[in-house]
Amino acid sequence: MIGMIGGASTQIEKRLQSLEKHLRQENPVLLQAVQGFRELDGVAYRMGLLTPEESYATRVPWWPLVSVLGTFSSGKSTFLNSYLGRRLQRTGNQAVDDKFTVVCYSKEDRSRTLPGLALDADPRFPFYQISQEIEKVAEGEGRRIDAYLQLKTCPSEMLRGKILIDSPGFDADAQRTSTLRITDHIMDLSDLVLVFFDARHPEPGAMKDTLEHLVQNTIHRHDSNKFLFILNQVDCTVQEDNLEDVVAAWQRAISQAGLTAGRFYQIYNLDAAYPIHDDTVRVRYETKQREDMADILERMQHVEVERAYRIIGVLEHSSRNIEEEVVPKMRDWIARWRRITLIGDGILAGAGLVLLLLFLGAALPFPSWETLSQSGPLAFVIAALALTVGGLLHYQARGIAAKLVMRQLTKECQGMTADKRESMQNGFRANTRPWRSIFYQEPVGWNARSKRRILGILKETDMFVQNLNDQFTNPSGKQGAKNPRMLLDVN
Repeated sequence: MIGMIGGASTQIEKRLQSLEKHLRQENPVLLQAVQGFRELDGVAYRMGLLTPEESYATRVPWWPLVSVLGTFSSGKSTFLNSYLGRRLQRTGNQAVDDKFTVVCYSKEDRSRTLPGLALDADPRFPFYQISQEIEKVAEGEGRRIDAYLQLKTCPSEMLRGKILIDSPGFDADAQRTSTLRITDHIMDLSDLVLVFFDARHPEPGAMKDTLEHLVQNTIHRHDSNKFLFILNQVDCTVQEDNLEDVVAAWQRAISQAGLTAGRFYQIYNLDAAYPIHDDTVRVRYETKQREDMADILERMQHVEVERAYRIIGVLEHSSRNIEEEVVPKMRDWIARWRRITLIGDGILAGAGLVLLLLFLGAALPFPSWETLSQSGPLAFVIAALALTVGGLLHYQARGIAAKLVMRQLTKECQGMTADKRESMQNGFRANTRPWRSIFYQEPVGWNARSKRRILGILKETDMFVQNLNDQFTNPSGKQGAKNPRMLLDVN
């Protein structure tokens, strides 16, 4: 049993132990990565970057995640029903569901629908504590988590090892700000994002919301290759035989939003398609549909592999981020805080000295230095008073300086995720505590021991990647490859 590290709460410890139990059965290769997150948490606790109720391990879903986004009536739910082999989601030409639906595997023969609380309170799912994020952008809405989320279970074998998310149509939700916040959240966490458009309405006006929020936010992402743009229900073009024109209008709208590269697909539901009487046209449509659908399904099948590497990548990135970004920024902010504090000390001390002299001069005749040196008690009282006033003024200056730097810090962190921005703010607060000297050069908790721990974690991530490579590759071509479940000692 691994004990608590660096101040983690009992609740977090229990969650990590539950995660380890799950990985022992599902993916032993990732089991030791949990210990890597524990080590990283220990460094972050001492630096004030995490509270005892937080862990880097709970910021990343440990199950592969595929999200389905897009305009309403674009066939998202129909696609999922077809993929699962059962009618789980309602379908229709109008908005039929105004909630984000997380779909996961269950051994039960029938499906169940569970409230949003089931997701908000479970760190294994991608919406863990999302109510807090909703509350930040829409006060009071965090308590209405069931109005935004639901969890559905399904016995389909296609769900084993992964989670699917069906989103409400962008044009259909009145709770817009919160909905977009949740959308950003799942885009960040997903291993694969399927963005659906309706071929019956390919013009920019019908796709305005989706184009603005999905396409434009995708352009500069480092993981933009996980977005697949799908023009669904292209069989509607059969009667006019204008598929090329519809596709061109769709891609033109996307390119005008700034996206000029990416994977674009054209599909439709073969079971519910318009009748195609011309054999040549039918073969052309069906061939393209099967090719594109095969590519989409192959990407969905491989999300488990991508998730394993993504988790190791998060551990490595978070470790490097502390040393290469957090520490330098903290040094800079501490230096600013020190500089502003010293300037404030000088201003307040000068003003305080003037006020003190005026007070003493008004209260009693100011004694000469000779008289003052001969009067021990009076000199002691004046010195004590001066030190007290000076100390109070110093801490006043520290507080003012900390608030000024915090404002600058918040502006500089605007482009960061909410978790990362809050982590930076917490770390800076830890360096401005009353008992911490302003003359410390290094951030609190950052020392030789922390550096060794970060270096050790980075070495371990290289080992984890090698173990994953051994599981999925065999460059030598030799028979008798290692059993992936034996690659790590999980006892």
